[in-house]
Amino acid sequence: MPETERKESRNAMVEPSTFTLSGVAVPRKPAAMLDLIAEHFAEHAEVERDGGLVTLKSAFGVARIETDGEQLDILLSAASEGALQLSRTMLAEHMFYFAGDEKLALEWSMPPAEATPSNLCEAVVVSTETVTPHMVRVIFSCGDVHPYVGGNMHVRLLVPPKGREPVWPVVAGDGRIKWPEGEDALLVRVYTIRRVDVDRREVSVDFLQHPAADIATPGADFARDARPGDRVAFLGPGGGVVPEADKIFLVGDEAALPAIARIAEEVPAGTRLSAIIEVENETEEQPISSAGDLELRWLHRSNDRKNAMHGLADAAKDAIAGLDRETFVWIACEKADVRDIRRVLKERQHDRKMMYVAWYWERGKAATG
Repeated sequence: MPETERKESRNAMVEPSTFTLSGVAVPRKPAAMLDLIAEHFAEHAEVERDGGLVTLKSAFGVARIETDGEQLDILLSAASEGALQLSRTMLAEHMFYFAGDEKLALEWSMPPAEATPSNLCEAVVVSTETVTPHMVRVIFSCGDVHPYVGGNMHVRLLVPPKGREPVWPVVAGDGRIKWPEGEDALLVRVYTIRRVDVDRREVSVDFLQHPAADIATPGADFARDARPGDRVAFLGPGGGVVPEADKIFLVGDEAALPAIARIAEEVPAGTRLSAIIEVENETEEQPISSAGDLELRWLHRSNDRKNAMHGLADAAKDAIAGLDRETFVWIACEKADVRDIRRVLKERQHDRKMMYVAWYWERGKAATG
């Protein structure tokens, strides 16, 4: 198809009432980049593929990425200008991550102004509390908590250096986030918004305190040392929505516990929930309330050291064998275990739209919390 006809065809698929933006990416291997985009976003968006054209449909809008010789043509559409900008940043961040050390050029028809991201919200520490021996909750005051109500649960927490005036990131010309460097460099970690108090304009985030003394845990250190008045910012939210299904099966360890607890608390009455949660021992168990019918099973690593490495994955696979096709499967734990569980789900041909399967950490790697 000639270039002009291809462009007209793609533009015809965009509703005239939406905001649109086009771009061109030149990676070292366009086809390989497109494969990575399709594979990764399958867990986070509705992905359609037609040869060299990949269409991503997410909460931000629609992204269409198509191979065109040595480049990828990009067309974004969204219901608002803000959503369009967030869609551009999300795609740009992922493409540069996929490129790694390889060269990647990315240009947009309307380059963004260098300004603070529209989804950045400054916050202040109000208080902290100990939930369990290895879980600390930090309560933050925010000017506007409504973005964190419903929808996506995950945010990037930005913590400035102690004693310095915060310097927040801006959006660069290629759509990526430009982070402060040197003495202004921020601590950046991904966490789940555990609870939102709209009346008090507060959000709570739970931080796992890793027992291993030889692992760097800057996020956990921040929570342990946080004091009222400490300034931070949230970037997001994005990812990790509360499933909409009559039956939900949840699996996770301590890293996923805040998300599992929030899902249980936010599902409507009548929802049937079953969950398997792995923690170190009984002291790490938390009370979880739900308007739904919740069946909760705790696994303790300390009681079964021999099978502790893959005990959660084995329990999850056994339970999955008895699930019906109408059950939404929500899994978040260690990387190798997630791959093992995903293989089982693929073998039984569980509907991809009825599952969220993501790894939150990797065994043998330094903690990200």
